[in-house]
Amino acid sequence: MATFVHLTPEKNLKSILRNGITRLSQRGNGGIGVYAMPVTKNFYAAHQWLRELKRRQAGPIVAIYFRVPDETRVSLGHYNQAHQRMTAAQAIAMMMQCNDPIGYEVIIPRKIARAEITRHRTVPQIIGWRYYPDAHGKKPCGCPFCQRGEVGARKLRARYEQAMSA
Repeated sequence: MATFVHLTPEKNLKSILRNGITRLSQRGNGGIGVYAMPVTKNFYAAHQWLRELKRRQAGPIVAIYFRVPDETRVSLGHYNQAHQRMTAAQAIAMMMQCNDPIGYEVIIPRKIARAEITRHRTVPQIIGWRYYPDAHGKKPCGCPFCQRGEVGARKLRARYEQAMSA
């Protein structure tokens, strides 16, 4: 059995424990399914999406751990590239062999039943990357499109406009 972790806002926890994890529809390369990461020895890689999800969600994020059969078909790929179809066991093997698993995601194209959930826990809320992998230490774009609704955007846009007019 392959073990995966799904990150979700804490407000969804009761519903998930009662009904399971429903599929999410996303536009882009990923498709429709449950977004998760394989549980490996690398805690950071398994929970890397936490800060990016937290940017858009209010409240703490919790981790839901579940197991699916090894033969379950999943999609694995980098978040901004095409995904490959493979079994859950193959996805875990690829993630364990990958030199840099940051930015990858696994999409399970079906609902996760309540019986497949093994546990849940709160995790430190400072794990992971924001904006994009390897963004730490790089100045964010200050254009109005990139900074719409973000915390501190007014000051960042003012500096951006000042630099553009100079």
